[in-house]
Amino acid sequence: MQLSDASRIIAGAILLTIVTIQIGGWFMTKIVRGDVPMTDFQKSFARAGHGHAGVLVILSLVGLLYVDQTGLTGFPLWLGRLGIPVAAILMSGGFFASSAGKGLTKPNQFIWVLWVGALSLAAGVVTLGLGLITA
Repeated sequence: MQLSDASRIIAGAILLTIVTIQIGGWFMTKIVRGDVPMTDFQKSFARAGHGHAGVLVILSLVGLLYVDQTGLTGFPLWLGRLGIPVAAILMSGGFFASSAGKGLTKPNQFIWVLWVGALSLAAGVVTLGLGLITA
């Protein structure tokens, strides 16, 4: 199984993002030790943002192994190729952005970023799944 040039380049870029997830893990250790003052809500959203980033980056790489095996072309191909990695950015970013601020106990106005990411994830996996089934 050979990746297309586009999928190979995207996979390389996704692998480079793992360094930012590692930095997030280091920051999580500061949160857990109590070095960063946060409410329980903010700690929960920090954990969720970090976890979603890691899992969705792995899922993005797996998806790239399959997308070139579909018969998808044009916009559906790019949706299948980029829907999951875009979701990784938006969903984790949505968790972080919607919990940013001193003493927050519920999401702020940036919660919409999380939901746009969820839509991107759904669109990406449904497109890729259907593309594989119909190939």
